[in-house]
Formats: sequence, C-alpha cells, structure tokens
Amino acid sequence: MRSRIPLSRLLSILAVGLFFGACREPAAPVGSSVGRAQVSLAPGDGLHGAIAFHSNRNGNVQIFVMNADGSHVTLVTNNTALNFGPVWSPDGTRIVFSSNVGGDFQIYVIDADGTGMTQITNAAQAFNPVWSPDGRQIAFTSNRDGNFDVFVMNADGTGATTKLTSNAGDNSPASWSPDGKQILLVRTLDGDNELYVMNADGTGVTRLTTNEGEGDHAGWSPDGKRIVFSSTRDAGNLHIFLMNADGTGVTQLNSGDFTDDDPVWSPDGKKIAFQSTRDGHEEIYIMNADGTGQTRLTFNQGIFNAVPSWRSRPLP
Repeated sequence: MRSRIPLSRLLSILAVGLFFGACREPAAPVGSSVGRAQVSLAPGDGLHGAIAFHSNRNGNVQIFVMNADGSHVTLVTNNTALNFGPVWSPDGTRIVFSSNVGGDFQIYVIDADGTGMTQITNAAQAFNPVWSPDGRQIAFTSNRDGNFDVFVMNADGTGATTKLTSNAGDNSPASWSPDGKQILLVRTLDGDNELYVMNADGTGVTRLTTNEGEGDHAGWSPDGKRIVFSSTRDAGNLHIFLMNADGTGVTQLNSGDFTDDDPVWSPDGKKIAFQSTRDGHEEIYIMNADGTGQTRLTFNQGIFNAVPSWRSRPLP
C-alpha cells in the first residue's frame, strides 16, 4: 500500500544527490521540522500515525520519520550514502529501503529508531522494496538477470530468492494486496509505464491501465477495494488518481501546472499522503481520500521530500 520510485526518476534523483552530497557535509539529526502544517479537521478526525520519507534537507539523501501532522521530524539514517524509498514494516517497528552505503544499491532494513541497519540483498542492484502484509517477505526489483524484474525473499534475507517476472520490459513491485494474495506492479516497456496485477507467485498477470506514460507509483487501499496511482494522463502533468482494484472507475484527485506523485494511503484508508512541487520544491502533502483538504506537511528548502510511507501509531 505504498508508492514506488520509477527507475528513470531514480537516476535523476541520484544525480542531484551526488552533487549535493559532494558539496555539503551531512548534518546532525533533526528534532523538528521547519514550519508546521496548518491542518483543519473535523472533531475526532485527527491525523494519526507516523510517516517515513526520504529527503536531502541535510545535504545527503536520508530517511526521516515524522508524525502524520508534520511534527517531530527525526533522522533515521545518518551516512554519506544515498538512501531511498522507505517502507514501514506491517508492525511499524522497522523500515525497509534502498541504499548504496556499501557501493551498489541494495535493500536494507533498519529499526525505526535508526539502530540495527542490516543489508538483506547482495546481487547486482536492488530497489523498491515492499513488505508482504504478514511481514515475512519482501518483494523488490533487481537487474541481477539483466532486465529489472520482481523478486521475493524472506524479510530477514535468508533462504532462496524467487524471481516472479520475466519479460522484455522492466518490472517493479508497487504494492502487496492486503490479503497477501496479489502484487501490484509497474511494467515499463518501450518507454511506457503501465500498472499490472499478478498472483503472489507470479502467475495470472493482468494489465490494469492502458494510458501511455502512467503508473509510476501506486498502492492498494487498506480494504483492497481501490488503487491510488500517479499518471500523466492529465495533459502530461503527473497527478494523483483513484481507480477500483480491477482498473475501472478512474477518478482524478488533483490538478495544476505542477507535479503530484508518490501517493500512499493512511492506515485507515481515509487520507492519502503524497509529494507535490506546487510550492516550488518537492514537499509532502496530505489530503482526504476524495481529494479535498490538501494540506502541506513539510517545510524546508531542500530539493525534495518524497516517497512517504504511513504507519498507524505516532512517534514515541
């Protein structure tokens, strides 16, 4: 139930991260955000939980966490590498992400307080990890066999790794269905990104979208009935859309001469967090699941704050 980083966008982020990492020293951990989100909600409908995201606000691209109202921003990783795409474990105690701290990009797991960082892949390049709902497995994309394909491994890195896709395009997991039976994925073929769904064992692949250039990021709703995704079908601008889990009933949630991307559901399915460039930088915003109440959560002058992931309980 979260959004993913397309490989083309990842390369551009890496270039920016390398430039700024070479020009600036890594900063000390952050205790609070610059500015506060002004959130207006109905009584009893407050923002709950915590959001993990990556940002270059300290110079290098690091993993951060914050409460869902934008408060208490805290640094999780603290190294000179590039750290991307954090995803909370189903129990909210750990975060999986991609990093080149050891040279090549691999998948790492770290405790929510920043301790116990552990590498769990060790072959070619590996990106875009996503937990199974029971927390026992992690799906990810890797080019270990040539093209980028979807693989599944045990969450602790032990045992055999299973390859789920094998075709002419590049494939990346976007979200595991809440019942654990299916995986939503992005397939890139001849420059066209589309959303597909397959069984958790790689069988039964079905295409959901048919619009050129869409499906960069996507995630199943907590009840499994809807999928949120980003698409350029709005005159080439990347924005957030909803559709039924079978690909029908597409609804656009935002619009404008800017980019909205990286959508992720709140644990209760009532809200969606995303990143937007509407104020000049990539900042994280939140909105109701129907697109109303769009509110900015992060306030800093970094190049980007992106790829949020949401757990149900707030930071301690």
